[in-house]
Amino acid sequence: MIYQLEVKVLIKPVQTDRDTALAALRTFITQGGYTPGDRLPSERDLIESLSMSRATLRKALDALEREGVLWRHVGKGTFIAEADGKIGDRALNEISHQLTPIKMMRARLAIEPAIAREAAINASGEAIVRMKLIQERARAADSWDEYEVQDDNFHRAVAQASDNILLVALFDELNSVRRSIALNIVVRGTDRPPDGHRSFEQHEEIIRAIDQREPAAAYEAMRTHIKSVSARLFEDV
Repeated sequence: MIYQLEVKVLIKPVQTDRDTALAALRTFITQGGYTPGDRLPSERDLIESLSMSRATLRKALDALEREGVLWRHVGKGTFIAEADGKIGDRALNEISHQLTPIKMMRARLAIEPAIAREAAINASGEAIVRMKLIQERARAADSWDEYEVQDDNFHRAVAQASDNILLVALFDELNSVRRSIALNIVVRGTDRPPDGHRSFEQHEEIIRAIDQREPAAAYEAMRTHIKSVSARLFEDV
């Protein structure tokens, strides 16, 4: 009698440099306590911290961006995306490639003043304190990059103050598209925002209107602010 011996060979998947880098980057984000909206260190710092080449790091960053874990903005840096990963959504990417900066600002003019009006009606004391703290951080920013992070935080805090989850989600989608459209046409004459930067006063006017429960004033304050930002970028929209 002839017995046939069946031998099963288990082939272990090969661990590529990209897989190793991806695992290391995920661990770095988790152990670093990074949360949605936080900015990661520069590529140079990540290369040093993770002991990998620039090419390998960028492959890992690209993979996490496709998953919706990260979003990147030219000139600003790499940020942790919202937990739902909507920033990586294909439909939003298609919109961002078709939308002009002017139409993006017109969308902001249509939506954000209305959100500010709702914030003036519904904001809690905690929400108002949060906006004020963010404004203080913006004034203390050491660089334009840091200021822009706080500017993002401020506008989202206004949306959260509306106490309306649908408006917050709408703002997040709008902001996701805004982030993906590079508006690098502003020439910065200083290393950081000057004390007289117009947005400081405009943000404070928005906070004042919300704090004093003045919906119409909050609407107009936000509209004035966005139109001012638009005027600095291109012709009035």
